Amino acid sequence: MTPPTDAEPRPAAVAGARVNLFGLDRAALRAEFEKMGESGYRADQIMLWIYRRGVVDFALMSNVGKALRARLEQHFVIRPPELVTEQLSTDGTRKWVLKLEEREGRPETMIETVYIPEANRGTLCISSQAGCAMDCSFCSTAQGGFSRNMTTAEIVAQVYFAGKALGGDFQNEKVISNVVFMGMGEPLANYNAVLPAIRILLDDFGFGLSKRRVTISTSGLVPFIDRLASDVDTALAISLHAPNDQLRDELVPINKKYPISELMDACRRYLAGKDRKAHIVYEYVMLDGVNDQPEHARELARLLNATHGSQASAKVNLIPFNPFPNARYKRSKPDAINRFSEILRAKGLLTMTRRTRGDDIDAACGQLVGKVQSKQKKRLGDIPVRVQ
Repeated sequence: MTPPTDAEPRPAAVAGARVNLFGLDRAALRAEFEKMGESGYRADQIMLWIYRRGVVDFALMSNVGKALRARLEQHFVIRPPELVTEQLSTDGTRKWVLKLEEREGRPETMIETVYIPEANRGTLCISSQAGCAMDCSFCSTAQGGFSRNMTTAEIVAQVYFAGKALGGDFQNEKVISNVVFMGMGEPLANYNAVLPAIRILLDDFGFGLSKRRVTISTSGLVPFIDRLASDVDTALAISLHAPNDQLRDELVPINKKYPISELMDACRRYLAGKDRKAHIVYEYVMLDGVNDQPEHARELARLLNATHGSQASAKVNLIPFNPFPNARYKRSKPDAINRFSEILRAKGLLTMTRRTRGDDIDAACGQLVGKVQSKQKKRLGDIPVRVQ
């Protein structure tokens, strides 16, 4: 299989430019140290300083010799993102607008990261692209178009930034207990940058998160679901939003390339060989009069029960639609959401209705827009996403 194709060519590395260590997983960092003639375990030490202690100044890494620290300063940098704005919701949700690293000849680009606190956990929603090319009709991010892929360093740095902004206690698992790739962008369309980021999140020398506490959400790029299954063990969420191809073609255009039957086959393969607690979450945005009728609920139940057999491996997350300017949809009425949920539960499916968080600061699901200015905004039809 060929690697995923970026929407635009990556800029060539500048000769002599220092490497941002947020962009290197442990294997890559060990390789860099070995090139320098250093033992691989030095990479482990540096990772612990960065991700477990929150230290980005080489001079403060006391168990690393002065000579090596000087060499590290020459070759590497540990650069967090630049904060542009911060907003705090009445429900405690925080949204940060972060400036991405500048690229010569390209306009300023910003993305958004959201933190959702709860009584016993804290969920960080991170971005993987500036904008999104998937063109889902109910999503504000998609309607803004696509500017560029984020680098691994830019993805990982969001988690470091949030940890610092929330008090800097990188050992307190309740501060950031869960990381979800549900911010701006389609994570699997930026696979080569997202995969090392996941590895850093899961690594005991990195952020040390459990494999069930890192979730990749995808609109359905089937070949990359298969690649993810073979490359790393993490939780998976599918942005389904419709129980049949005709409706999903309208709501989630990638369905025209990878229809529901192919997607469900990929979901079966993803769970094959995993432990009995493994499951897939199916996200379903509730749109008034569009996909929220009882017949849709019954069709969805048939689809998921036929796919999973064991209902414990499928969970449904109903998401009340979050409006944005010029949106063509309205949020389903509470009675319709409750009726939909009751039908799914009666069919044996574990079903939850997501509580809307951060909508007063446009931080709710589907509302992130950032600043993705480019001379030509790209959408799904402009970007090859099938793997040969």
